[in-house]
Amino acid sequence: MENQQRYIRQMILPGFGLTAQENLARARVLIVGMGALGCPALQYLVGAGVGQIGIVDPDLVSESNLHRQLLYGPADIGKSKVAIAAGAMQLQNPAIQISTYPIAIERQNALDLMEGYDLVIDATDNFQAKYLLNDATAVLDIPLIYGAVTRYQGQVSVFHFPDQDAISYSYRDLFPVKPVDTISGSCESLGVIGVLPGIIGCLQAAEAIKIITGIGKPLAGRLYTHDFLETSNYEIAIQKNHQIQTMTRDAFLLSDNHAMIDLDEIDVDEVSVETFLELKNKGDVFVLDVREREEYPPIDFSDAQIPMSELTQQIDSLPNKDICVICHQGIRSVYAAQQIQAKKSVKTYSLKGGITAYFNKTT
Repeated sequence: MENQQRYIRQMILPGFGLTAQENLARARVLIVGMGALGCPALQYLVGAGVGQIGIVDPDLVSESNLHRQLLYGPADIGKSKVAIAAGAMQLQNPAIQISTYPIAIERQNALDLMEGYDLVIDATDNFQAKYLLNDATAVLDIPLIYGAVTRYQGQVSVFHFPDQDAISYSYRDLFPVKPVDTISGSCESLGVIGVLPGIIGCLQAAEAIKIITGIGKPLAGRLYTHDFLETSNYEIAIQKNHQIQTMTRDAFLLSDNHAMIDLDEIDVDEVSVETFLELKNKGDVFVLDVREREEYPPIDFSDAQIPMSELTQQIDSLPNKDICVICHQGIRSVYAAQQIQAKKSVKTYSLKGGITAYFNKTT
């Protein structure tokens, strides 16, 4: 291959060499979303020598993007994100072929856009897009590298790629159905510290490189979480949800959600810390912690802990009384409360702001 000197520092790594570099040069990667996750993922894949990269995003650069989307500057405000990103990356590495798609990815065009790519990087910031990308990559049987950020936490995983036991997992194994719009927050509504999506986007690029070159152990079957405030991270093993139907091309094209149940009509009261304490002190609610077991800090005021990854299988074991669900920041708890209320005839609440709000108020 040409210009080996450019990549010599990674080619001399044990287990990498010319073969891995040639695999990168032949690879075709599609990045959906050229925001805070997509920018660093693109930069490092271009730097690594991935031969063909497609970038999808209909948005224009805005001033509020600049603190975290470092491919863009003040002069780019009002211009197409994919056009600016492609131009900058072609200057950085002229050997890379970059295809731009200044459109929104939708059910009608997703399969056509993804056809021919070896893997897809999910750099989107909303639930609707994540379910769409999950289902489309399931139909095409290509790996999906998932990334997400919420306030001070970020997550990464790899779906539709076999783990060490030859089992492939889906985003729907974690979250079988799409939450209601009221909790489908983005960086615009929830806020984000600029460096966090940079960390997560780089990890997504790393997972892509591992899959393409065959080195290392991709995050298949594992959900990695990074906590910015604590500078800590942990992994959970994803559990296979055997109730999820196999996604077919026809089902994908005909269905908006491919959901087993519809949560859109289920209202969950998000209660303040003061209201939560009143309910708890009166003994009026069963307090359920849906954080994963490795999450910090531990608490002593819940009645039970059932992680989100295990909740579907254990809802029937919950008591037949009002339930208040808590999590780290009050996002997962709304979704969990919807699932519980859909299956049991009980009133459910969610602690607004999660245990972060609880400790801020009580300490």
